[in-house]
Amino acid sequence: MMRGKEQEKAGLHPRNRHRGRYDFGELVRTSPELAGFVRPNPYGDTSIDFADPDAVRALNRALLKQFYGIEHWELPACYLCPPIPGRADYLHHIADLLGAADGGRIPRGPSVRVLDIGVGANCIYPILGHQEYGWDFLGSDIDPGALAAAGRILRANPCLAGIELRLQPAPGRIFQGLLREGETFALSICNPPFHASPDEAWAGTRRKLGNLGIAGAPRLNFGGRSGELWCEGGEAGFVRRMIAESAEIPSRCRWFSTLVSKSSSLPGLRHALRQAGAVDTRTLDMAQGQKQSRILAWTFQA
Repeated sequence: MMRGKEQEKAGLHPRNRHRGRYDFGELVRTSPELAGFVRPNPYGDTSIDFADPDAVRALNRALLKQFYGIEHWELPACYLCPPIPGRADYLHHIADLLGAADGGRIPRGPSVRVLDIGVGANCIYPILGHQEYGWDFLGSDIDPGALAAAGRILRANPCLAGIELRLQPAPGRIFQGLLREGETFALSICNPPFHASPDEAWAGTRRKLGNLGIAGAPRLNFGGRSGELWCEGGEAGFVRRMIAESAEIPSRCRWFSTLVSKSSSLPGLRHALRQAGAVDTRTLDMAQGQKQSRILAWTFQA
């Protein structure tokens, strides 16, 4: 069995609060419910079972409370429970992109408005971005249940004022039908459905558990419903649709961006961006240990 994820997380952004080991003693003091999931691993370290979705949810609650001042974070079991270090990394890298236009000075405060496509029941990007940088957010989703769960989190945490949620009424659309007249954003972010089918999602989970040295029947340790994990065309198809729609609203957002899990998707997506008329395209590499990912960002503004 591999050593747990509580070890040093090589490759994370320098501003990421989660670069070091998880201090489970401190996390349990902050969030006592986590104690029921903490146990020694074969190497003598303290850890949790990262294949257990209940344990991952309890860890997230503790991290959000200790590092971001979030007192109440409840997530229905059927929804995606995201790994917080990786989500925070996206925001730190994209903050650097925004700051590049001002000599590296990171923009902070509510004047920076961010659109989160697919905010999910966890509302994790708006929470982290608001608490780290003071940015305002609009979180969109096609699932009313996800928005209801995210809304309960916002109402339970007054510190999250400045985060708005909105239903995308057309499930096949991304920006169309969502934005109101005159709305503009500094940035859009997205964690797209990576898989093209349920079978592909399960295969990904089996690989993940194998990398962790965990045997047995596969479980979606981070949960997730169909719209969160798979869609027609997988991530490449989703991002192509995003690119096409972004070209229809070039002045509404300074930078459009999305995670891209598969490096093999990049050539086709870059071609789509050239065809759409993007004037600047960036690929921001990210890493957490052996896991490699990247942010694809583009703009139509010179």
